[in-house]
Amino acid sequence: MDLNAVPCGHCTAGRYAVRARVLVVWWLLAAGCAWAADPPAGAKPPPPSVSVARPVFRQITEWDEYTGRFVAQQRVEVRARVSGYLESVHFAEGQMVEQGQLLFIIDQRPFQAEVAGAQAEVARIATRLDLAEMEFKRGERLESSRAMSRESMEERRAGRDAAKAEVAAAQAKLRSAELELGFTEIRAPLTGRVSDIRVDVGNLVSGGSADSTLLTTIVSLDPIEFEFEGSEAEFLRYTRLNTAGTRLSSRDVANPVEARLLDEDDWVHKGRMTFVDNELDIDSGTMRGRATFPNPDLVLLPGMFARARLFGAGVHDAVMIPDAAIVADQARKLVMVVGANDIVEARPVSLGPLIDGLRVVREGLAPAERIVVVGVQRAHPGQPVTPEEVSLEASVSQ
Repeated sequence: MDLNAVPCGHCTAGRYAVRARVLVVWWLLAAGCAWAADPPAGAKPPPPSVSVARPVFRQITEWDEYTGRFVAQQRVEVRARVSGYLESVHFAEGQMVEQGQLLFIIDQRPFQAEVAGAQAEVARIATRLDLAEMEFKRGERLESSRAMSRESMEERRAGRDAAKAEVAAAQAKLRSAELELGFTEIRAPLTGRVSDIRVDVGNLVSGGSADSTLLTTIVSLDPIEFEFEGSEAEFLRYTRLNTAGTRLSSRDVANPVEARLLDEDDWVHKGRMTFVDNELDIDSGTMRGRATFPNPDLVLLPGMFARARLFGAGVHDAVMIPDAAIVADQARKLVMVVGANDIVEARPVSLGPLIDGLRVVREGLAPAERIVVVGVQRAHPGQPVTPEEVSLEASVSQ
């Protein structure tokens, strides 16, 4: 064979055909491998993977949280008790005032004149009384010597008694005039912070009636009270605990209350329960309560919003879980429990307060049960899961 010869067209076409058949074989082999890697038709996927844990079981002191506002223990509207022109003001707006401190003076001259007139009337009637007394004593001597009839003696006695009554009436009128003169000096009825001046000096103010002129207001600050409302269910729970003797009612003992303001992270304000209302509000179905807090630094002000927690129960064992493990089903709260054969069960639970980042479960869950804490959305009641157990205690301590 001549190696240098030029190949013919038939030979070249043959070589191309052989190459094409080799490529087809390789493609068929690759496709066969890919088909072999796919699962067979109708095969079920493995159960979804979830993280499960056993609830934290430990002793706790339970607190129930509420929202409310601070209110003044005493709030007084300072009004005039007599009418007259406002003469002077003796305090700085917005400052603390002491009980009995002078605040306003109403023009005293008309009232001083009334006092002077009443004093003169007392003196005049007293002179008549002295005369009646002398005539009565003279009559007693004359009667003893039978120089005066009994009828004349009775007239002198009646005159003396009438003069005594007139003196008493005049003295009462004098005391009333002196009292009204005292009312021209308006003093603070309590220790607290005063508001602004509502009436300028020189204006006529009215007093002594329901429409008396409002001059300013004063609120007490130390101590201060915190008002809040609890639901009927919470009130019933406290009642049952009181009946069982595990937590006494706040009507009978001053249960502790702790509060914090909007910019505070810790429960720094310590108080005590001082009032529980005698009936539930018909419209809201809530019970009103009040706690008293010392306020020596005057940080707490009436109207200030705060969160408070009330001592809810004594030291007791509790089952606790993270809020992420709780599913809401309308009004019910559910926890996904992994039981035998890793089958999921939706368990209704009754929840309590949040303590140290974990939610107290009052009913519905045992300490030894496994609950889904991660992947709750993949856990369906009645379906199996692939559980991976984790520790809640370790996650809480971190």
